[in-house]
Amino acid sequence: MDIFNMLTLIGGLSLFLFGMNLMGQALERRTGGRLRPLLEKLASGKMTGLLTGLGVTAVIQSSSATTVMVVGFVNSGLMTLRQAINMIMGANIGTTVTAWILSLAGIDSGNLFIKLLKPSSFTPILALIGIILYMFCKGAKKKDTGMILLGFATLMFGMETMSGAVSGLRDVPAFQQMFLMFKNPVLGVLAGAVLTAVIQSSSASVGILQALAVTGQVSYGAAIPIIMGQNIGTCVTAMLSSVGANKNAKRAALVHLSFNIIGTVVWLSVFCLLKALLQPVFLEVPVSWLGIAVAHSVFNILCTILMLPLSGFLERLVIALVPDAREPEAYAELDERLFATPSIALERCHVVASDMAKAAAGSLQKALASLKGFAPEMAASIREKEEKTDHYEDILGTYLVNLSTRPISEEDSREAAKLLKIIGDFERIADHAVNILESAEELENKGKRFTAAAENELATISRAVRDILDLSLQAFLQEDLAAAAKVEPLEQVIDGLKEQMRTRHILRLQKGDCTIDAGFAWLDLLTDLERAADHCSNIAGCVMETAHNNLNLHQSLRAVRGYSEDFQRWYREYTNKYSFSNVNAKEG
Repeated sequence: MDIFNMLTLIGGLSLFLFGMNLMGQALERRTGGRLRPLLEKLASGKMTGLLTGLGVTAVIQSSSATTVMVVGFVNSGLMTLRQAINMIMGANIGTTVTAWILSLAGIDSGNLFIKLLKPSSFTPILALIGIILYMFCKGAKKKDTGMILLGFATLMFGMETMSGAVSGLRDVPAFQQMFLMFKNPVLGVLAGAVLTAVIQSSSASVGILQALAVTGQVSYGAAIPIIMGQNIGTCVTAMLSSVGANKNAKRAALVHLSFNIIGTVVWLSVFCLLKALLQPVFLEVPVSWLGIAVAHSVFNILCTILMLPLSGFLERLVIALVPDAREPEAYAELDERLFATPSIALERCHVVASDMAKAAAGSLQKALASLKGFAPEMAASIREKEEKTDHYEDILGTYLVNLSTRPISEEDSREAAKLLKIIGDFERIADHAVNILESAEELENKGKRFTAAAENELATISRAVRDILDLSLQAFLQEDLAAAAKVEPLEQVIDGLKEQMRTRHILRLQKGDCTIDAGFAWLDLLTDLERAADHCSNIAGCVMETAHNNLNLHQSLRAVRGYSEDFQRWYREYTNKYSFSNVNAKEG
């Protein structure tokens, strides 16, 4: 094997790894939205978790990526340790899909129809279709489909390039001796573990072993221990990802390692025992690409059959190895490990944003209540909720920006943009709640009171603000477009109430019914109430525009105000509901 063959091997390996990564990312973008309901079904049983792990890994083509994702789930509190165990077991079976796909390249037959199954026969056609979809189609889903096909074509081309580069090794005595050495099962396990730990993908290392099988020097006796070792080496990625995570996340990574070590020790012992007692002839036979795929699947299925009934034992083992701390640990609100599956990372953002929305709404509700009866405990609660929304905005904003830089689907990109806009509005609502509280504190400390007419007006606009807050919260939390459509007409009514209240305030000042000190607090309250309603309108508008694939909020709101019959109907209803017509003018 000369230097040119070595360069060809390196190039083939690079294309193989790049194609696998490219195809996995495109598959996740194309099917990412379907991974969310899979996650929701995890709690329903042991087999469901197993099948979920299998399905997710078959989609993203990497058990390492799945396990890193699981570590992120556990660290974020999205998944229990028991659920993680079942999903990790499923991931070990799902990763064998790649070997079966690659094994098609080993088909050798003169039959035309069988030849058509060989990837070299149809890969060029897939590449042509892929490049047409990617370059000439505008839809994101079509482009992702094209990327999947291009990734597969690149992967198979790299595989064939590697096979061609190493085919000359069949006549090299040193290469023959190396694989004779790997017939020692322990050395084979170590070789497989080290190779997989370096490239951090058992699917890729199995592919490399399949490429080496073309030399005819790799026997079943050497390949099987190497495959066993590859399962141990793939645990390195998850172990590294658990650094800095909470104890349950560390346990999830340790489950992956323990599962593979125990499975390898048990089945390697059985393998050595059978080899010593029966000396099967097939162990000396050169392994085929299909044989490697079969061995890989059988070994992982046997490990799962062995360990699935012992999932409780695995849980107790890792808890003993990573004992509980004296103080309970908090779950990470947002975990970058979830970036491995952007659609689920975005789902986690929705959960945190929902918590933020409830905190902001709660602060405004309490601030409005403080206008009727101020209490120090209420003030502390409002400020605490406002600080919480500030914290949520900081972590969510940073997380969503980082997530948006990843390769994500067009739909997920719109969702991320919507959340980035909405969290700013919820943070400002909490700020206005604190401003309202400060006005209430000022009135309390100075012993000032509004006139009876002003109190009635304030009660009217407060009811309207509570209503618009509830509608916008419902629209966001439940994606309720009907509730969202009611927000903008109510916001317009609140704008009108504010202007009426300013005019009435000026009249009270002219009559001497209102003091200047109380008047300043009054104007501040009007500003904060009206601006809080504006932010509610922004939130509802964002929900509607995202549903219609358009984030040009102000243009759409102008169109709705001018031409929507529903808008006009709700505007009239809210105008009648929140009217000052019953306010006693003499008390003003």
